[in-house]
Amino acid sequence: MSHNIQLKNPHLEGMPSDYLYHLAINVPDTKNTGDIQKQFGDVRVICTGGTAIRMLELAKYLGKLLGVEDTSEPVDLCAKGHRYALYKVGPVICVSHGVGSSTFSVVLHELLKLVHYAKCQDPIFLRIGTCGGIGVTPGTVVVTKDAFNGLLRNEHEIAILGERVVRPAQFPESVIKDILAYGVRPDDGFQIISANTMGTDCFYEGQGRTDGAICEYTAEDKMKFLHKCHDLGIRNIEMEASFFASITQKIGVKAGDICVTLLNRLDGDQVNAEKKEEFEHRPFLVVGRYIQQLLKK
Repeated sequence: MSHNIQLKNPHLEGMPSDYLYHLAINVPDTKNTGDIQKQFGDVRVICTGGTAIRMLELAKYLGKLLGVEDTSEPVDLCAKGHRYALYKVGPVICVSHGVGSSTFSVVLHELLKLVHYAKCQDPIFLRIGTCGGIGVTPGTVVVTKDAFNGLLRNEHEIAILGERVVRPAQFPESVIKDILAYGVRPDDGFQIISANTMGTDCFYEGQGRTDGAICEYTAEDKMKFLHKCHDLGIRNIEMEASFFASITQKIGVKAGDICVTLLNRLDGDQVNAEKKEEFEHRPFLVVGRYIQQLLKK
């Protein structure tokens, strides 16, 4: 049975209006959200990714793939906010979230409220991104199972009211299973795997890189750390997975994290710029096929 998501904030019930500030979307009457439902009520999938240009490219790609009647250039529906970009193509919205869990946190809270006010039925949240691989061939697409934080714990840690709050960080097996079942074809020319992911708060030191502005550990320390990650089943490192898994798991909404590895960190820290564009398109293929099958249900 389809259902609208239920948020975990009793204070929202007492708010007569709600301005989703960073999206520049106003909900003038939280008890009568007809206009929001008309604009966003048909949304089934919320795709998120780091940059505005990548989300525009994804929106164009999905529009063609899904046969959306409106073939005009997708419009940024939150351009007035000057922070994030949001494009709607049929029952899918594509939204940029910036780099890392801090910027993602802002927009994800507001997206969850948006689909709640719009009364979207069983929405699925997806993150499409790039990452560093650990012991996998560059260009491999990784679908996250368990998300680990920078302390190598399968959880997300956040400070709330001056206290340390820890939440579990797993993605639902049903979403992983369907992505692997529908998103892969034998002739793709690249591998797609399901594995654990580490989401860090820092791109350089937090990921054990030796090419940042500060580095106070040896190359041997780095390799020991990366092999420890590998032993935990971690096959890629990025900056959003543990937060993304924890919030969606807390709310009870289905979600998936699909990232392509730009390099194998066991071989070095520098990204191959020549392959970057080709690799970035691979999650588009996987997610597009998954969404096609999802919309048939």
